Amino acid sequence: MAVPYRKVGIIREGKQPADRRVPLTPAQCKEVMQRYPEVDLVVQRSSVRAFTDAEYEAFEIPLVDDLGDRDLILGVKEVPLDMLLPDKSYLFFSHTIKEQPHNKKLLKTALERKIRLIDHELLTNPHGERVLAFGYWAGVVGAYNAIRAWQLVHGGPELKPANQCHDLEELERYLHAYPLPNDLRIVMTGGGRVGKGAMGVLERAGVERIKPDEFLQAQNSSPIYTVLGSADLYARNDGGPFDKEAFHLDPSGHHAKFLPYVRKAHIHTACHFWDPRGPKILTAEDLRDPQLTLEVVADISCDIGGPIDSTLRATTIADPFFGYDRSTGKEVPAGSKGSITVMSVDNLPCELPRDASEAFGRDLLERVLPSMLVSDSEAMIERATIAEAGELSPAWKKLADYAKG
Repeated sequence: MAVPYRKVGIIREGKQPADRRVPLTPAQCKEVMQRYPEVDLVVQRSSVRAFTDAEYEAFEIPLVDDLGDRDLILGVKEVPLDMLLPDKSYLFFSHTIKEQPHNKKLLKTALERKIRLIDHELLTNPHGERVLAFGYWAGVVGAYNAIRAWQLVHGGPELKPANQCHDLEELERYLHAYPLPNDLRIVMTGGGRVGKGAMGVLERAGVERIKPDEFLQAQNSSPIYTVLGSADLYARNDGGPFDKEAFHLDPSGHHAKFLPYVRKAHIHTACHFWDPRGPKILTAEDLRDPQLTLEVVADISCDIGGPIDSTLRATTIADPFFGYDRSTGKEVPAGSKGSITVMSVDNLPCELPRDASEAFGRDLLERVLPSMLVSDSEAMIERATIAEAGELSPAWKKLADYAKG
């Protein structure tokens, strides 16, 4: 089915546990209708959205129960199989391109029902850069949860869970009321979108950023943090000079040099991208180091079996923390004596759904919808299409065995 689309619907998120985010807020839906008067936009009724049906009605957005007459259906997370309508175009995060086992049936069903499956994750500009992501908000909530984990271990005023805050403004009121210790030291790995979200929270909480080499020497009298890039975090096995471009092309042949930082830090916030070909940064052996000062690992990236051996599993919004016993490498109750408290929630942006949706929807409106509603002149939608008319797109023929379910 070719663009431009004229009959567009926003689906009721059906994945469980419920995801309260939306691809477009009520105000953004109104803006779409004003910019593209030829487009017929409706919203499927939902009782779980962070933006209520009444809020959409206040902006005169038509509400419906059935999206059967739509050409294009917009969502956030994976659509349950019983909600996938045949011969439609869908745009959502399908989580199929890495052959995730739990979504085999989703791709198989899309093919069987001749659905055009377009993935948010694959929407890129002509330079190959992604144009949509929730990463910033993962960083925001992850950094806040790191402080919550610290509070769990050390006490002080209880921090309200982020998902119980109306928005970022309320979250920051609680954060500002929490007295961070003057000797607190935080090390962050990764400075991309996720890292920028985390940095903003720390700086608004009064935590001062210093350079990595200063962090290793610091005797601080106020809370501090540092951010490690790949050149700070890795070295070549052959002793040669670090080449960032070569490392990102192929990180094998390198080792981590992270241990000195976690011999100084109390909290590690992991915001970096990890390539499975690359080295771990915190092994079980590292975590047994008697000089370790680390008490909290906030693994915002949440790579199970990845670069941090204390990330034994993903946690949930309802139960975000567990303890990692340094001597045994086993899970223990969060806050157990001598353990490291781990936060590894894998859907952090869901905790601030209004703010995350507002930012995501703005990018969707400005950077993607023109290609869907006017002309796909730069082939953005074509590049992001995984399947169409019962066939895998040429770039995704490699998913053929996976798609058999």
